[in-house]
Amino acid sequence: MNNTDVIELLEEHRNERGINHWNRLNPENDSLKSFGIGLTVLRKLAKKVGRDHEFAKELWKSDIYDVKVISLLIDDPKLMTIEQAESQVDQLYQGHLAHVFSSCDAALAKTPFVVPLLMDWINSNDTIRRRCGYGLLYEVSKFTKKSAPDNAFFLDRIEHILNSFKDEKNIIKAAMGGALMGMGKRNVELNSAALKVAQKMGPIDIDSGVTDCEPFDVVKHLTSDYIKNKLNI
Repeated sequence: MNNTDVIELLEEHRNERGINHWNRLNPENDSLKSFGIGLTVLRKLAKKVGRDHEFAKELWKSDIYDVKVISLLIDDPKLMTIEQAESQVDQLYQGHLAHVFSSCDAALAKTPFVVPLLMDWINSNDTIRRRCGYGLLYEVSKFTKKSAPDNAFFLDRIEHILNSFKDEKNIIKAAMGGALMGMGKRNVELNSAALKVAQKMGPIDIDSGVTDCEPFDVVKHLTSDYIKNKLNI
């Protein structure tokens, strides 16, 4: 595929309701445009495009949100570099792309340098880097391979969240909550540690641009019947 093919593919799936929602969230409309396509559909379209590092870099230059999401979804983690990640994190348009960039089964989370990168970012003074750092931590918490970090690593990250969440904005707290949820699903020890922090944080208000959006209740997730059965608690 080329750029034109991707635009045609997105045009076929444009969503007027999604476009209206995008315009409400971005009233000035002076940066990114959007076809209003949801992430679930964009994932399916990305599979049609196929993994391609060079094409991903080309698509990233677009001023269309949906094209940039496709770019993030098709990139090749084996070929990505720290320099690329540091450049892209500065181009997330006030965080509009932060969630896909760092979570959502992100390509970046599959790179060999993800752990040192997330450590740098969660300790950064930059808000978007911290948000993405916790997004990556959530993704790493799902690792099952032998090279995955051990309990000590995750316990240290849980303690870091405990010591720093009070001074953070809700958007960062939400990312922290996601990381706590992921770490707390790994085993009984991490569940207990993450649950104690989640109880101190309480439900996190999320400004998603959608009315009546329920607060993010990490405790509810960590004490669900599914988790109790999974961990045999």
